[in-house]
Amino acid sequence: MTAATLARASRSIAKSVLSREQAEGAGARVRRSIGRPELRNHDPFLMLDEFNVDKNGGFPDHPHRGFETVTYMLEGQFQHEDFAGHKGTIGPGDLQWMTAGRGIVHSEMPVKSQTRAHGLQLWINLPKEHKMCEPQYQELLDKEIPRATPQEGVTVKVIAGESHGVESKVYTRTPTMYLDYKMDKNKTVEQSIPSTYTGFIYMLKGTAYIGDKEFEGKAHHTLTFTEDGAETIKIQTKDEDAHFVVIAGEPLKEPIVQHGPFVMNTKEEIYNTFVDYQYGKNGFERAQNWHSSIAN
Repeated sequence: MTAATLARASRSIAKSVLSREQAEGAGARVRRSIGRPELRNHDPFLMLDEFNVDKNGGFPDHPHRGFETVTYMLEGQFQHEDFAGHKGTIGPGDLQWMTAGRGIVHSEMPVKSQTRAHGLQLWINLPKEHKMCEPQYQELLDKEIPRATPQEGVTVKVIAGESHGVESKVYTRTPTMYLDYKMDKNKTVEQSIPSTYTGFIYMLKGTAYIGDKEFEGKAHHTLTFTEDGAETIKIQTKDEDAHFVVIAGEPLKEPIVQHGPFVMNTKEEIYNTFVDYQYGKNGFERAQNWHSSIAN
């Protein structure tokens, strides 16, 4: 197949996995996409959760090292607080892109005055040279996230990367595209995707038909793309609207050693991370005796 043919052809779907609901954190319910046994990781992605948390649930104080967490709210509000004094609230459509780097201890809890918080959390691996970088936050309100409108009835929120000439402001250490698509029924759109990226669609609502073979994607399914070098993904709707995210990135092709909230390249680095966390050093100096105010 020539390069020109590949550029015109659409990626297909290699695998479809249903995300079943499970308990996580304290009283939270998540539908795990990437990160479940059938799809342990999808380099450079480590996990994607669709979370539903009522006012009594949440994710109290816990550490991270070696990757990024991307929290994107769909409904409700979530509070965040870390051991460096960073504190804030994100609401519907808002984004928090957190680079844990060498170490973060934080708490993520719903605002108590609401019925539930619903959103997505994506974990993106960091390359070896960035695993021990200083922690960083990129936070955007819904109104600050640019939109593309490739045609009437198709809206794309460009959380990261580029879509139909619209670029995100978010800096990604691991090259990543993250697009929130809403399509009316009876629409067809093509999304460009770099030929080297791995990627997937996570269906939130409705039904979409992916690729030239029109693979049917239904709500709560993860649909991974073929890795055939094609530079577009064709997406159609038929008799109902659809809401989904398109997530893709440059694979790191590095060893992944994960132990809970720590993701490094070797077992020795994981062991050292536990020592650092236990003794409060190499990025975890502020972890000892710290307790968030929002988790109480």
